[in-house]
Amino acid sequence: MSERLSTRSVRTFVLRQGRMTPSQKEALEKLYPRWGISWQPEVPFDAPSVFGRHAPLVVEIGSGMGDATAAIAEANPDIDFVAIEVHGPGVGNLLKLIEARRLTNLRVLRHDAVEALERLFAPESLSAIHLFFPDPWPKKQHHKRRIVQPGLVALMASRLKPGGYLHCATDWEDYAQWIREVLDAEPLLVSDYPETGFAEPRPAWRPRTKFEQKGLAQGHRVWDLVYRRVATAPAASPTAATADAALSPALNPAAAADTTLPPAASTSSDDASPSPTVPRSADESAVPPMSDETAARAANAETPS
Repeated sequence: MSERLSTRSVRTFVLRQGRMTPSQKEALEKLYPRWGISWQPEVPFDAPSVFGRHAPLVVEIGSGMGDATAAIAEANPDIDFVAIEVHGPGVGNLLKLIEARRLTNLRVLRHDAVEALERLFAPESLSAIHLFFPDPWPKKQHHKRRIVQPGLVALMASRLKPGGYLHCATDWEDYAQWIREVLDAEPLLVSDYPETGFAEPRPAWRPRTKFEQKGLAQGHRVWDLVYRRVATAPAASPTAATADAALSPALNPAAAADTTLPPAASTSSDDASPSPTVPRSADESAVPPMSDETAARAANAETPS
């Protein structure tokens, strides 16, 4: 890109740090050197060097307090994760979770995610990007602050490997429609759910956070959107059938070799619910379901003091 998105004057986040507990502050001081990634914008991120192995790499934008992030990493030990978060209490809390559970496949970067995607991660280097519950900026005059904008979506698509996926989730209906429109307009991305645009039912492997559980109890709905990177931008919008064929791991060597990708969604009503026991193998590219214990931990986790 000729002009970096990170030089933008409109920020998509506000540093509402809140109160940092003594243990969170201690984690930032003592654990970030071990589990954190230092900001070196001129040095591309070297995942094999950081994690000590070659494995699929997933980036999460805005990990919050990190409960769901830690649960997903714990359930997928053969996948490496980088959580990007700017808020100190959330970073400190996630560092505590990493240390307590010895999650050697998870690292944290405390920096602006847009600049990190631009400067650290090479094109076609990521197996997936997670963007769960970004700030909806509900007032119309603040819509320009929403993180899902055409420029960032193009950037995210460029960082995904062919066959890699972008998974967004929001509990704000207006924002869900906004996200769908922006993602639909990106030629390098195709929805796994072309008929409705949204995953129904929700992907079983994404744990429900305590925040999400409270919203559901109040009658709120959650919208999940899963879009997949195609190898090249199509000359014309493909039909659902050709899109499914292009994204099938069995027909896409890049996807088949990457064990982090969930299978493309079926549009058949008889097969809409994801299997809770999808096996993992070289040609089965689904993210496996997390255990009941891990899912319960993510759903019920309290912020440690």
